[in-house]
Amino acid sequence: MYKLLLVTFFSFLLNANPLNNPKPYGALGDVIYDNVDSIDSLGKLDSYSLYKEDIQEYVQSVTQTKEEGFKLELQKASITKREYLNKLRELSKKNDYYLRTAKASYKNSMNTNNFTLFSDIINSGLINTDKNKKEIIDYYYKHSEDINSSGVIDNFLNSDAKLRALKDAQKKHYKTKKQLEEEKIKRIRANDKAAKEKLEKELQEDLQNKKLKIRQEQKKELAN
Repeated sequence: MYKLLLVTFFSFLLNANPLNNPKPYGALGDVIYDNVDSIDSLGKLDSYSLYKEDIQEYVQSVTQTKEEGFKLELQKASITKREYLNKLRELSKKNDYYLRTAKASYKNSMNTNNFTLFSDIINSGLINTDKNKKEIIDYYYKHSEDINSSGVIDNFLNSDAKLRALKDAQKKHYKTKKQLEEEKIKRIRANDKAAKEKLEKELQEDLQNKKLKIRQEQKKELAN
């Protein structure tokens, strides 16, 4: 019964509030524990399919270490503070690695115009969006017809009246893909029709010239 209550207590601590982290070595642990859900979300992206298993193992290790941290805080742990610290250091290296890959994916998404990856990464929580606000907004306006603005971008726009006004103005100025495609088809059809009419006119004129030439030759023969 005691063990069941203890397990239930730790489960509550782990799941009730992501900011409720173990106190031992909190400066190091908080970064790891607060990022784990965002790193976990990376494993669900198509672009990170190769990392899926590694991310799952990492998330499991973080969960287990966090539980050990709470036990250590209550002096119920089976590991020492030194062992717990070593675990945090190892997890910190992997945390930093995933942060680097997220930053690299952010840059790569813009260089290759991978709009889905761009939206996923800026909404992952692993990118300092406030620091990169101007770059994110500039890129969004450049490709606003292709990028889903929900999440970080909409938050920027809703909190900034000038940005919202600019977005509304762009909606009026820029045409949708469907409109552009329809206009393109109309232009192609109009050009084809004009080319066909021009060709028919040239053929008709050529035919008339040939008939006129034949008549003139016939008149010369009759005159002789």
